[in-house]
Amino acid sequence: MSEHASAIDGACHCGAVQFRVVLPGGLAGPVRCNCSYCRMKGAVMLFAGVEDITITRGADRLCVYRFGSQAARHYFCGTCGIHTHHQRRFDPAQIAVNAACLAGVSPFDFAELRVLDGHIHPLDHGGGALGVAGVLRYVPGGAD
Repeated sequence: MSEHASAIDGACHCGAVQFRVVLPGGLAGPVRCNCSYCRMKGAVMLFAGVEDITITRGADRLCVYRFGSQAARHYFCGTCGIHTHHQRRFDPAQIAVNAACLAGVSPFDFAELRVLDGHIHPLDHGGGALGVAGVLRYVPGGAD
């Protein structure tokens, strides 16, 4: 897929949940987050508007997890447990899609990822922009 907007299909591991999403930035701008939940799930995320995702199969299989402020909605397959996407706390008009669920995409396709500082969330500290906590790099074959 190019780095420009286009529709791409996605699914959880078992295929019970399937979706189509239009990513306005294509595969540009992948991120991870260091909040307590994202740190554990480890997903590489790409952003779209909530109106840009359509669940094409298995909407009844989607489960949602909320914590803390209860604002973010983290969706996962109730059968295989794979996180597919979440509606963001920082911008509820946006979703973050798990890149690993997208057809033909691997989280290892991204050599470098910004890590958003969800651990020190601006909505808990007077507002402002969501900061960057660091950068993760993937080096195929390992580094000597």
